[in-house]
Amino acid sequence: MNVDAYLDRIGYRGSREPTAETLRRLHLAHLESVPFENLGIHAGEPIVLDDEALYDKVVTRRRGGFCYELNGLFAALLRALGFGVDVLSANVARETGVFTPDFDHMALKVSLDRPWLADVGFGDSFREPLLLDEREEQSQGSEAFRIDSEGDWFLVMRLRPGEDWRPQYRFTLNRYAYADFEEMCRFHQTSPESHFTQKRICSLATARGRVTLSGMTLMTTHNGRRLERPVKDEDEYAQILHDVFGMTMKV
Repeated sequence: MNVDAYLDRIGYRGSREPTAETLRRLHLAHLESVPFENLGIHAGEPIVLDDEALYDKVVTRRRGGFCYELNGLFAALLRALGFGVDVLSANVARETGVFTPDFDHMALKVSLDRPWLADVGFGDSFREPLLLDEREEQSQGSEAFRIDSEGDWFLVMRLRPGEDWRPQYRFTLNRYAYADFEEMCRFHQTSPESHFTQKRICSLATARGRVTLSGMTLMTTHNGRRLERPVKDEDEYAQILHDVFGMTMKV
């Protein structure tokens, strides 16, 4: 891995020492530079879970990806910088109150003086890593997060203005590798039951909010205000990918 090229891809110019502050700044830079997107699935591009293939996609070709890709490659970057990283399996909370199967989501445990939960592949979630051994709420801007624990399970909770606490996903601290996620990765690429095959998504955090292409709708959130407008055709869609997300590809 060319660490310099990866850091240039995410616009990071700070310290490379494996500290909590470096982790925080890398995490934020990644979220504001590399889109969460599933466009490869709709373009018929196979997703290969290994560091070399993911580096080529995200760094060389300046694309994004979904959780297995973004967190998998971020873990490789952190290890190259001297961080201790474990890959975790997570179950996402559905609105029905049930959780998705094991390996539906990938998250990261980063071991420093205290353990941290890192996640640059969930889309709209926490911007900065969360302390894993902290049970009080952890504020980030106008929102707050909390990690509850029960037995071997940890549960990420989110509090938005005007809402109650809601679960995002649960996980254990068991360590895994790419091979453990391959079956669910294949499901999300091929099954009509996967939300990733049902609609194209491309989303990027910004300093003041988020910008998202969901299907043929462009959604922009800035300082809590959300605007939506339709995308008129595929030419405009491709132009938005280029101008807003810095991506060039056939869609």
